[in-house]
Amino acid sequence: MQKNPELVVPLFVPDLGEAENRAVLACLESEWLAMGPQCEAFESAFSAFLGSRYAVSVNSCTAALHLAVKVLDIGEGDEVIVPSLTFAATANAVAYCGAKPVFADVKSPEDWTIDPNAVEALITENTKAIIVMHYGGFPCDMDRFSAIAKEYCLLLIEDACHGLGGSINGQSMGAIGDIGCFSFYSNKVMTTGEGGMLVTNSSSIRERLVRLRSHGMTAGAYDRMKGAMGYDIEEIGYNYRLDDIRAAIGIAQLDRLADSILRRRNLVSMYIENLANVEGVSVPMHGSRGEPAHYIFPILLDRGINREGVRNKMLMLGVQTSIHYPPAHLFTHYRKNARTLPVTEDIAGRLITLPLFPKLTESQVRIVCSTLDQAIKLERGN
Repeated sequence: MQKNPELVVPLFVPDLGEAENRAVLACLESEWLAMGPQCEAFESAFSAFLGSRYAVSVNSCTAALHLAVKVLDIGEGDEVIVPSLTFAATANAVAYCGAKPVFADVKSPEDWTIDPNAVEALITENTKAIIVMHYGGFPCDMDRFSAIAKEYCLLLIEDACHGLGGSINGQSMGAIGDIGCFSFYSNKVMTTGEGGMLVTNSSSIRERLVRLRSHGMTAGAYDRMKGAMGYDIEEIGYNYRLDDIRAAIGIAQLDRLADSILRRRNLVSMYIENLANVEGVSVPMHGSRGEPAHYIFPILLDRGINREGVRNKMLMLGVQTSIHYPPAHLFTHYRKNARTLPVTEDIAGRLITLPLFPKLTESQVRIVCSTLDQAIKLERGN
């Protein structure tokens, strides 16, 4: 097979335009670039969009997850049940605070969200919280998780890095648990390049998050510009602030998020239609609960097909793919204490993430599907 020197369909292209350009320029002309009025405006707009009382901006979803665990006073001796089919930051945030991440399996090859039955079976006297992750932008079974958290007096954190723009039972993903955490990394449904957000309905949690994201200070630089004459440090915090340039981009992105989600939904429908005749592939619907955000489009290869062989052949034909995710419990750092998660491990060896982004065209969707079909046939020797 001759390698194509150019990428025909990339995995992702950010959806940026003139509104973002104007927002950045206006911020530069304002001469206030650090955390300030744009961050406040972004937080207000974001909390209104989610239907939560408060939003606190930070510089990444990893920072958001860390602060969520920290602000809920989870630490040494505590256990937090987490999924393994997620980016490592979900578990790492627990470890940052000295607590133990306990990995739970996902539901089935048709539903890759964390399994409430598996979670309930892992609860011990040391369990303090559950972190759910809305895989691919599909809602977890939040009715069950809310009931489990209430029955066992556990805290519930939503890793909603995939879920922005989706909902379940009329509630936005991320706005259901005690704290929700969001990512604005460059490939997310909306981006600020780097960035994140926490949402909560608790005023006391919000006040402590605001301090913790900025060294534990009772008044930041923008507060002092507005008249605060000094500050105290009531506890050790972190330098997790978002800046006004990124917040300005976030406001512009949030304004057209609904259109972006609709475009993603239409692209997924095109994919499903075009994949109907591709042998060796299934498209899981992850429980079909609520309204998904369609952050990524993962497919599952039949057992016996060499996943890496298929991906390599697709790349040679000009189509970029990815894997979401290598199981976190199998990484060297966590492997020594991890139990076997048979469903997660089965899925993780067969999944492929196909390109999905608002600027993707219908012809590119057809190219991806035909390339996948060709790669599978080549891998099988057909």
